[in-house]
Amino acid sequence: MQMTSSVLKDESAPPARVLIVDDHPVMRDGIATQISHEPGLTVRGEADDVEPALFLARERSPDLIIVDISLKTGSGIDLIKRLRERNPTTRILVSSMYDESLYAERSLQVGAMGYVNKQNAGETLITAIRRVLDGKTYLSPEMTARILKSRIGGMTVIGKSPLESLSNREMEVLTLIGHGNTTGNIAEKLFLSVHTIDTYREKLKTKLNLSTGAELNRFAAQWVLENG
Repeated sequence: MQMTSSVLKDESAPPARVLIVDDHPVMRDGIATQISHEPGLTVRGEADDVEPALFLARERSPDLIIVDISLKTGSGIDLIKRLRERNPTTRILVSSMYDESLYAERSLQVGAMGYVNKQNAGETLITAIRRVLDGKTYLSPEMTARILKSRIGGMTVIGKSPLESLSNREMEVLTLIGHGNTTGNIAEKLFLSVHTIDTYREKLKTKLNLSTGAELNRFAAQWVLENG
């Protein structure tokens, strides 16, 4: 009698290792819990700032790193740059409260492969994780259409916010102002001179059509309040 055999699917592959970088413990716990319920995924570490994240990325070699834009003392954009410099194949997904229209394209430009707004996360986060692990880019349909519209044929996006004209560094300075940091504090955090920060403040006032430093401070504080 001739025996037949079937090819069984190999289910012994190790789960994909995920590193979570977020300065809010509750958010980290929520993401970790969500991942723990998913087959084929496991959390390999958590960090709240740039340096701890770089250390864990080096020590634990995660398959995917989830990064928030605003960290304890640093910037998620800066972290993404440094992660990619150390390992160009690192797969990074941004999960943030900040408006996708302001940070999604910036994140992709420095090396992230996807962007998820925390307010709309839910099942979207897991979908984005699996897509990025598969080597693909993840953005919301709205953001994808927006980027295509702005690039194909040089079309102008109607209703574009003045914030979108700011450089990554200007956005970082604006955020730090909004968190109540003085010019001296910002200079120290960013390893820049006070004069350089003053120059950034002037650029921000011009681009945001603000007349005084007090107006800039109020604008920044309100923006941070509304965007986390």
